[in-house]
Amino acid sequence: MTEYTQYNEEQLAEPVKTDKGELTPRQIVAELDKHIVGQDEAKRCVAVVVRNRYRRRQLEQKLQDDIMPKNIIMIGPTGVGKTEIARRLARLVDAPFIKVEATKFTEVGYVGRDVESIIRDLVETSIRLVKAEKVAEVEEQAAKAAELRILDMLQPLRRGSRGTAIGNIFGGPVNEPQEEPSDESRAKDDEVRRRRVWLRDQLSRGNLDEQMVEIEVEETAPQFTGAETMGIDMSAILGNIMPKKTKKRRVSIAEARRIITQEEADKLIDDDEVNSLGVQRAEQSGIVFLDELDKIAGGEGGHGPDVSRGGVQRDILPIVEGCTVQTKYGPVKSDYVLFIAAGAFTMAKPSDLIPELQGRFPIRVNLNNLTEQDLRRILLEPEHSLIEQYLALLSVDGVQASFS
Repeated sequence: MTEYTQYNEEQLAEPVKTDKGELTPRQIVAELDKHIVGQDEAKRCVAVVVRNRYRRRQLEQKLQDDIMPKNIIMIGPTGVGKTEIARRLARLVDAPFIKVEATKFTEVGYVGRDVESIIRDLVETSIRLVKAEKVAEVEEQAAKAAELRILDMLQPLRRGSRGTAIGNIFGGPVNEPQEEPSDESRAKDDEVRRRRVWLRDQLSRGNLDEQMVEIEVEETAPQFTGAETMGIDMSAILGNIMPKKTKKRRVSIAEARRIITQEEADKLIDDDEVNSLGVQRAEQSGIVFLDELDKIAGGEGGHGPDVSRGGVQRDILPIVEGCTVQTKYGPVKSDYVLFIAAGAFTMAKPSDLIPELQGRFPIRVNLNNLTEQDLRRILLEPEHSLIEQYLALLSVDGVQASFS
């Protein structure tokens, strides 16, 4: 028997929205149907839970603070769609999403990952998501700047054609006495300008993409782990003290365009704003998929590898309940992060979890076993189905296949 609140048609049938963040439960289910066969109850359940997160953000701040996410446990054997539902859901609503396996974490004092790394990984994912959005906003401007830099590599302007040295420093020409350029100098300047116009046209057409150029790139800064547990970003601290090193690389113009465009985009983006928005999105919209939860059920008073199962549950509990985790971007709260747990629960039951952890997952949904008809539909119906994928792969070698 599925243990969750039954949602009626009025909750599912709402006005049609177009923004990803405003998708109604019915629209979310319709999108999930494109990729996942069956499991209608699970789809309806997660759709309403995610919609409620959007509703919460539309309320007054005081009321928002009292509305906690309704975490979910999905119960079902391997391969029925538990992970895919959570993954597609996060992509659908543009939410920061990470998948972690409960078995990788151990009680404090044993060898294994610290459970607080769940939130740190979520923040990193969120910041990458925000940065990608910001890069997309300035992509056109960055591409133009990159094209000019490549143009200067291929055909630099002649010395003096951009104004005086002092004028270049202060952003404009300075009235300094200059010699009148000769006819020969003017002719050379005109020739350079004509060649730059031609090169720019060739660059825009992609005709020079295979040509090789030499560019300078920054060397990757060394990464320091461990200090972030105290909220310290050692890479940033040492990066500000030590000068940045560059190295020369010989690459194609197509690759140079990609590298330089990224450099120019980074100059146009405010890193502090990206980090702040990333932390905020992780706190308010983050989704953590906690897989293999059944593997840490029970274990109190066990022996050998089972000794820390109960300890892992106790360590995970504060993260799910809501706590503050120190990261290199500052303190991050997990109070409003949505946790979707999953497990087969063949050797254990959800009731084998410690009572406190059970209470933090108020919604339980059972996923159905796949029938022969379901397996046939999985091969044919989803968007980019397995059959469609293999037909596309075979077509690369000129093989045309059909199935009947």
